Amino acid sequence: ADEVTYNLHVMIRFDLELQLLEGTLAVKDLPDAWHARYEQDLGVRAPNDINGCLQDVHWYSGIVGGAFQGYTLGNIMSALFFEQAIATHPEIKREIGQGQFDTLHGWLKDNIYTHGRKYQANELIEKVTGGSLTIDPYINYLKTKYGELYQL
Repeated sequence: ADEVTYNLHVMIRFDLELQLLEGTLAVKDLPDAWHARYEQDLGVRAPNDINGCLQDVHWYSGIVGGAFQGYTLGNIMSALFFEQAIATHPEIKREIGQGQFDTLHGWLKDNIYTHGRKYQANELIEKVTGGSLTIDPYINYLKTKYGELYQL
């Protein structure tokens, strides 16, 4: 999966994992279910199971149950926090372009890292942004980045 389709990959993996846990999908049927969902949702088919349902280590290493959506939430939250950091320090984008990350790192340290596990995710989002979790900054990030790259 690439950056644009990664969260769709996570949704497919989450759906199939849920079916495995609920007993509505047998492990032996997982490769076929994977290929079917990828063809249905993304219009592609992995050339083999290694590049399909086995491409992530989670399932075959015994990690089953609730990990995948955390990756998507992390993507969404990182865009939300980055948007807030830019609103506070507009120079961050220019600095990143120059290989300088001190302002961004300082903002993250002051607003995110110092809190550790003190707050639940929704509480931290409210404290930092004054709002709630929203996908809009992440969608805007993808549209901006790939719109510029591919003149979309």
